Amino acid sequence: MARLPLLDPETATGDAAKVLERMPTRLNIFRMMAHAETNFRHVLKLGGSILSEQKLGACERELLILQVANLQGGEYEWNQHDPIAIGVGVPRAQVDALATGDITSDAFNAAEQALLAFSKQVIENVRVDDETFAAAHSHYSDQEIVETIFTIGFYMMAARLTEATETDIDPAAGMKVMNELDKDNL
Repeated sequence: MARLPLLDPETATGDAAKVLERMPTRLNIFRMMAHAETNFRHVLKLGGSILSEQKLGACERELLILQVANLQGGEYEWNQHDPIAIGVGVPRAQVDALATGDITSDAFNAAEQALLAFSKQVIENVRVDDETFAAAHSHYSDQEIVETIFTIGFYMMAARLTEATETDIDPAAGMKVMNELDKDNL
C-alpha cells in the first residue's frame, strides 16, 4: 500500500484535477505525481516529449529506461516499460540481458553497448570517463547524447518517486499509454 494516498480524479481539485480528467489512462504514478500540483502538468509534458519527440530512437530510449529501472530498483517503471520496450521493437533477449545487468551481451550491437556503458556511468557516477563518452558520441549525435541524459534523469526521478512512496504497481498498460499520449492536451 502506498505511503501517500493516490489522488482520486473525482475528488482532486485545481490543476491536478484538470490534468487527471484529460488522461484516459490514470496510472498510479500519475495519481501520485499529482500531489505536486504546480509541477504535475510540466512533468507530464517533459515525460511526453521524452516518449514522443526525441531524435533518440524509441528502442534506445526504452533500453535506457529499463537500465535505469534495473540499476535504481525502479520496479514500477520496469513493470510498465518492459511491454513498451517489446512494443516498440526491442528484442526480448535485450530486455532479459538488461534484467541481469549484462550490457555487453551479444544481444546488443556496438552502438547500443556504447550507449548503455555511457548510461551506466551517468546513473552510477554522474561523470562519464573520456573513453566511454567518445564511444557513445561516435554513434550518437550531440542532441542524442543530451536527450540520453534527460531520459536517464527523468526516469531516475520516476523511480525515486514510486519507490520512496511505495506506489502500488498497476497492471502494465503497455502501448496503450503510448498510443493515448497527447502532451499538448495536458
